Amino acid sequence: MSALFATLCLWFCLGLAVAASSEWIAYPSTGFATLTHYTIPLDFVAACGCVPASTHFPTAALSQMAYGSSTAYGPACGRCFNLSLLNTFLSDPPFFPDVAKSVVVKVTDLCPISPSKWCDATQSKPNSAGHDLNFDLAWPSSSIPDDFFPSNASLYGYTDFGVWNISYASVPCASAWAGASNLSDFGAAPNLGTSVCCPADPLSDPNSTCASYSDLFGIPPEAAPGSSSASHTLPSLAHLLSSCLAVLVLFFLL
Repeated sequence: MSALFATLCLWFCLGLAVAASSEWIAYPSTGFATLTHYTIPLDFVAACGCVPASTHFPTAALSQMAYGSSTAYGPACGRCFNLSLLNTFLSDPPFFPDVAKSVVVKVTDLCPISPSKWCDATQSKPNSAGHDLNFDLAWPSSSIPDDFFPSNASLYGYTDFGVWNISYASVPCASAWAGASNLSDFGAAPNLGTSVCCPADPLSDPNSTCASYSDLFGIPPEAAPGSSSASHTLPSLAHLLSSCLAVLVLFFLL
């Protein structure tokens, strides 16, 4: 009976570990994705908590399950990517630009799971375009030309295609991102405590990679952004496992 009880306790602990862990998307350093765009105020401190000056250079939000957290910071914070336009996704027929356009961005924000469907990819289900990643480019931006997105208004009747298929490549921030020319444009905003994490270049220094805020505080990976208050009500994985281990130790001592 005692052996059965111990076994049940062990399986319960393992079940908690699985339930509390996050099924984040592990993506390769190069690949294909979708690109959308959104407006962010100049000098705005986004989800990662990067310094306001970072908004003076190309930045982007990354889709939630690749970003690695449902709120605050995640492992993608601070990483730089070269994004190259391929063709439009929603237009009929697809538009293939004659001129290749690319931009190197730094991830400073979270693109949450939402009804838009572009940032809702999971390990088992890609987004509506069949990709695991979506980059949401902060644009218009003083650091990116107004004509960055090619168009053909005479054929389509509009200039903003909304969603693009792109190729992406992880690149070193120090040598590729425009903001690297000024050290003050790196790092996390001061006076915001432990709720921010924005390393200078996680690719060059993997030890600086941010943890997952969701994993640290037991927030479900699909939780709505801004739900960091849930950290006060939901136990973290570490707390769950320590509680289980305490029960097992007490059982064997008795």
